[in-house]
Amino acid sequence: MNSGLNFEGPDSKLPGEETGIEIRHTICSICSPRSHCGIDAYVKDGVVIKVEGTKENPNNAGTLCSKGAASRQYIYHEDRIRTPLIRKGDKGSGQFEPISWDEALDTITTRLLKIKDETGPEGVVFYAGYSKWMRPFLKRLAHSFGSPNYCTESSVCSAAAGLAAGLNYGTMGGPETGKSKCLLVWSSNPFYSNTSAVRKLLDARERGLKIIEVGPLITPLTAHTDFHLRIRPGTSGALALGMAHVIIEEGLYDHDFVENWTLGFEEYRDYVRKYTPSITEGITGVSGDLITKAARLYATTKPAALMTGPNATVHHTNGIQNHRALTALIGLTGNFDREGGNHVVPPAYLYVPNGVTTRQGPFMQSRPWEEMPPRVGQDQYPVWCKMVSEGQAIHLPFQIRSKKPYPIRALLAFGMNYRMWPGSDFMKDSLNMLDFFVDVDLFMTDTARLADLVLPACTSFERSEIKFYTQKYVIWTRPVIPPLEESRPDTDIIFDLGTKLAPDDDLMQKGYEASVDWILEPAHLKVEALKEYPAGYRLKDVALPPYQKYEKNGFSTPSGKMEFTSGVLKEAGFDPLPKYEEPRLSPFSTPDVAKDYPLILTTGARLPMFIHSRTFRLSWTRGLRPDPMVDINPKDADDRGIKQGDSVTLSTKRGAIQVKANLTEIIAPGVVNMYHAYSEADVNLLIEPDYVDPISCYPGFKALLCEVKKTQSA
Repeated sequence: MNSGLNFEGPDSKLPGEETGIEIRHTICSICSPRSHCGIDAYVKDGVVIKVEGTKENPNNAGTLCSKGAASRQYIYHEDRIRTPLIRKGDKGSGQFEPISWDEALDTITTRLLKIKDETGPEGVVFYAGYSKWMRPFLKRLAHSFGSPNYCTESSVCSAAAGLAAGLNYGTMGGPETGKSKCLLVWSSNPFYSNTSAVRKLLDARERGLKIIEVGPLITPLTAHTDFHLRIRPGTSGALALGMAHVIIEEGLYDHDFVENWTLGFEEYRDYVRKYTPSITEGITGVSGDLITKAARLYATTKPAALMTGPNATVHHTNGIQNHRALTALIGLTGNFDREGGNHVVPPAYLYVPNGVTTRQGPFMQSRPWEEMPPRVGQDQYPVWCKMVSEGQAIHLPFQIRSKKPYPIRALLAFGMNYRMWPGSDFMKDSLNMLDFFVDVDLFMTDTARLADLVLPACTSFERSEIKFYTQKYVIWTRPVIPPLEESRPDTDIIFDLGTKLAPDDDLMQKGYEASVDWILEPAHLKVEALKEYPAGYRLKDVALPPYQKYEKNGFSTPSGKMEFTSGVLKEAGFDPLPKYEEPRLSPFSTPDVAKDYPLILTTGARLPMFIHSRTFRLSWTRGLRPDPMVDINPKDADDRGIKQGDSVTLSTKRGAIQVKANLTEIIAPGVVNMYHAYSEADVNLLIEPDYVDPISCYPGFKALLCEVKKTQSA
């Protein structure tokens, strides 16, 4: 990193007239929108020389995680793209030369309008990866252009969990941890994925909160729990059905809620009868006694809440039914939309619920689905497209190749990482089949190198955005430094393209701030007014919605009730019950494969310093785990003659990668764990492109079969 300035001495970074340093407020937007932390940026001569957490920000209260602390490395990294670039070599060669912004935007509009005229607007896909802040505006651009194909990385993130819960309840609420007496934490690791929320969780624990943790890995939370149910990867559904068996057979369920507000309880009760504690133990690896104790604790400690990770339970070949089974426990115990349970609070803006009402949804959906062709994946995954308001990006490479039901010819992507696809080489090769591929990003990534045209985006330090917090707080950020060289905010790019790609869209023509004002109108907020509060503004007269709203409005399901038997799934030809199935590759479902690949591979867990691949290039964060490593239990390592740090081959039926061995008890015997996004050891290469859930198309990242062997010396 070279910012062009050097500062020495203990007083060199103190703000004031003598040093010329000014503190300016912004946010870190590297990770999830629910976790963005306030930043105090120390700025001198247009350069960020230091960062601290903003004490006034209610989310992080002055703290920063390792990612935020490395912000200077993030802003000034040598890989930052600093000018528009056009490909000069062969497709995928990574050879580019600079062009002007006018040339770049003219090229994009000319190419996309030509495709629209020749084969229709649906041939253009608009894709949003990280960070997520530009999503409402990109989706509006896509639909105003006429394309139904707005897709995002939510095709492998939180959307399937929302889909599964939506099949049961029509919606889902988050855990009211501060009011709960029991918290069932299912495959979630807030210490790594939502660090700013952990102190409140531990405060609640000190006040007596009971915590049950479910998941195959030992996490930092494990030491703070009453029970840890260490399941075999892929068996969440079976464990949930086993807990339901105990709750129903012992009469611990909420009889009033079940009798008055549910559909299909009898069929569900009959199905879970076979999941006795002993049978469930044989499937999950969790002792029947522990299953019984955990079920009793959750069912009898009122109120109780469920906290799930955004994707761990749905990253399976039976992920939707797994997640339906575990979220069914909320209604079964009467904790749905109850105080201290899972309270339903609609999101205000960008996934953040806080009681504020905005017009984000209507803004994004500028054209009804009925006026556009079917989305990517709609023919193969109709439930996804019924329940999720975007295309299914994991199906994208298949449609690029098949050209059915119509050809995909161009892709305008913001923050895309092709390595998030299962069989990432399959996606890489598919991108090279497009007529035209534009990638907008901060860094010259592996995906950007495949593009025909690359545009440089800005960090959150160089742009403005609206940010809501669950603590009834809002901030309109201002740039604390100018954009690096010719980089620009994503929204500038989107609205400039909108002037020509969506000429009939009045809001796209009026621009970014006018569009934000339109979205915020129901909240009686305006951008100009928020600019007066650079560190943020505490919202007044904002109340969370009442509990038990279903008593007045029913449930947003076909029956108007919580559905143990899903009407949507039944109509689509799937089993309406949340039935358990083994992962498509497991010691039980494919014993022939397990003979050669006896270990269960689970991938994609979080490390605290990484968010996908975005901070892999930073020396501070990468230095905490510099080498791609496979976590393996010491027993399995000893059986294979493997010692700490040995070079090993991690292989599946599809392929192999070279990594180092990390011997650790956080992983159970018979299971290995591999973190994703290392370009030199891409674990997604080992997964078949079609190893997906048949309902959601979510990849089975969390459970397949592999082997680990010590690499032989040449």
